[in-house]
Amino acid sequence: MCGRYAATFNPDDLVDQMEIELDRTADATRSVLVNPQEPPAGAPDWNMAPTKQAPVVLTRPDRSEKGSGEERAVRQLRLLTWGLVPSWAKDTKVGIRMINARAETLLDKGAFAKAAVARRCLVPAAGWYEWQVSPTATTKGGKPRKQPFFVHRADEDLLAFAGVYEFWRDRSLADDDDPSAWVASFSIITTGAEEGLDRIHERQPFVLDRDVWQDWLDPAQRDPDFVRATLADHDPGRFEAWPVGAAVSSGRNNGAHLLDPAPESELVGVVDPSTGQVLGPVED
Repeated sequence: MCGRYAATFNPDDLVDQMEIELDRTADATRSVLVNPQEPPAGAPDWNMAPTKQAPVVLTRPDRSEKGSGEERAVRQLRLLTWGLVPSWAKDTKVGIRMINARAETLLDKGAFAKAAVARRCLVPAAGWYEWQVSPTATTKGGKPRKQPFFVHRADEDLLAFAGVYEFWRDRSLADDDDPSAWVASFSIITTGAEEGLDRIHERQPFVLDRDVWQDWLDPAQRDPDFVRATLADHDPGRFEAWPVGAAVSSGRNNGAHLLDPAPESELVGVVDPSTGQVLGPVED
């Protein structure tokens, strides 16, 4: 967790909802993907997967004011690669193993510690997917059956995952101003799942409420104790979840239909996260 989420909005929607001062999603950026991203980076994506470029909110100086002596930190919307690539990494492949950062050890891990105090971000989402391992049903191959769920805020507000980001420099390219010389990437911070959601998976993304966004994004706030305290404040009861169809399990599938509740006839050995009741037949 978290391995897939829904980013079902356009940049213009986020500019309004997240009080963005500078939309940089049109900037030329380096992707780690071999093939073109589908849907294109920045377009609504109902099946956001690792290594894709996703909208991320961060606060940094406005480079258009460079040299003026008045560089001001502004809230920006950028496209960053999901899967943090540390600045010291030999290549970008390490990012696929760093899509998540555990809140409990964030400040202790070399790949994340500096970013946690200096480069924090918000990852906007409509909700996230998680796969529940059935305690009763198996596949024809004898493995536990897995049921995908979609989780979102019960008040239907936009989610903002706590995240950290980093810049990686390709030393084979000489020009620092060449956009292809840099990979900007991020990780989503996760925590232990709250009661109810723990019936789906033991982990969940750390979701920050609006009253914390300003401080979390503030690059001048570099106190590790602030990070520790923010990630220790875990309000339960904000989310609801429902089982969805198996189509989301393939990264090739996309579209609003991925959020549709799965029909009861497809639920085999699925545990209701609210009640703990097993739904549908208990055997495959």
